[in-house]
Amino acid sequence: MLLLLVLAGCQSMPPLGEQERLVESKQLTIQQISPKAFVNVWGKPIYHHSEFTQFFVMPDKSMIPRSRVPIGEAPEGWEASFESGEGVFLGYPEQGWLLVFVDDRLVYREELKADKVHALGKTWQFEDRFKTSLEGVPLR
Repeated sequence: MLLLLVLAGCQSMPPLGEQERLVESKQLTIQQISPKAFVNVWGKPIYHHSEFTQFFVMPDKSMIPRSRVPIGEAPEGWEASFESGEGVFLGYPEQGWLLVFVDDRLVYREELKADKVHALGKTWQFEDRFKTSLEGVPLR
């Protein structure tokens, strides 16, 4: 079992050019695309947010942020595995996508109407106004 976890962790990313082709063709493959590929193809996201997040780990290795699941519920198909980490959320209303990355790998994608992406982005901006100075400083 440990060997399988090590092998999964060593899974390499495709070259940046291949990642960009995946973004251009809207083949947003989980665990195979970095934020840099999206920025290179779609430009800087309208909304960017980062927070420590709990994720539901799905059988296909995608990770659903706890915030995207109704309180008290679990996503359909979930098999009881959790992971926590610093989630980087990018909102692209023009393209209609919410993207979430952990360790520079796409772990979640959700196609949303532009108004929904804007609503999420405005919520992030509001929350960021109330972060303490300690929340923005990395620990040494």
